[in-house]
Amino acid sequence: MLAVISPAKNLDFDTPAHVPAFSEPAMLDHAEALMATCRQLTPADLASLMKLSDKLAGLNAARFAEWQPPFTPDNAKQAVLAFNGDVYTGLDASSLSESQLQHAQQHLRILSGLYGLLRPLDLMQAYRLEMGTKLANVRGKDLYAFWGNHITEALNQALAEQGDNVLINLASNEYFKAVKPKALEARVITPVFKDLKNGQYKIISFYAKKARGLMARFMIEQQPQSPKDLEAFNYAGYRFSEADSSEDTMVFLRDEP
Repeated sequence: MLAVISPAKNLDFDTPAHVPAFSEPAMLDHAEALMATCRQLTPADLASLMKLSDKLAGLNAARFAEWQPPFTPDNAKQAVLAFNGDVYTGLDASSLSESQLQHAQQHLRILSGLYGLLRPLDLMQAYRLEMGTKLANVRGKDLYAFWGNHITEALNQALAEQGDNVLINLASNEYFKAVKPKALEARVITPVFKDLKNGQYKIISFYAKKARGLMARFMIEQQPQSPKDLEAFNYAGYRFSEADSSEDTMVFLRDEP
C-alpha cells in the first residue's frame, strides 16, 4: 500500500538530520518552473496572496530568492525531517531508523504545492506555498492547474513500483484535490479519526492531523499488507469502528484525547 500525507507550514532546518541517506525530488524541473513565477512576487504580493503577516511575507520572499538547485545535505534537508507540523508530530520521523525510513521511501509520499510529490528522503529547500494558493502561472490560474495530471501520474508509477493498487489517503482535502481520481489507477481508502467530545464523536482538527501522522507511522512500523490490516491501528488510544466505516472510509474512534 501507498500512503499520502500533506506537508506542513512549519519547518525545521536547524536540527541536523539523524540519517545520511537522501534522494532528489523527481519533479524538480516542474518546481524550478514554478519558482520562476514565485520569484516575481514582492513581499506585499505574498502577504496578500497567502494571507501572511509582513514578517512571514518577507521571510518567504527571501526563501524564494535563495532557492537554488542542486540540492545537497549542506543546503537542503530530507522532506520528512524538515516538515514540522501536527501530522509530523504524530509521524515522529526523527525516531525512525534508517531501514524504516527506507521502507517509508517506497510506501509514503508527501503532496506539495512547490515540489508536487515528495518521497520522505527527498531533499528540499525551505518554502511556503500551499496547494490551495491561487497563484496564476504559465499553466493556469492556480496550483491545481499547474500540476494537472503530473502528481497523479507519479502516484500511479509509485503504486506500480510498490506492488498493488491501494492508496491510503492521509492528506487534507486541500492537498488531495491535486489528485485526479479518474486518472488514478488505485482504490482510495480514507481513514477518519474522531474523538469523543460532549457525548459525540467528532473530527477535531488538531487531533485528526496528529492521528494521520500516527497512522503513517503505524504503516511504516507494522508494514500492513492489506487494508484489513489497518484495522489493528491502536496508537494513542484509537480503535477501529466497523459500524461507522464503509468500503472506502475507515473510521477510528477515541474516548480520551
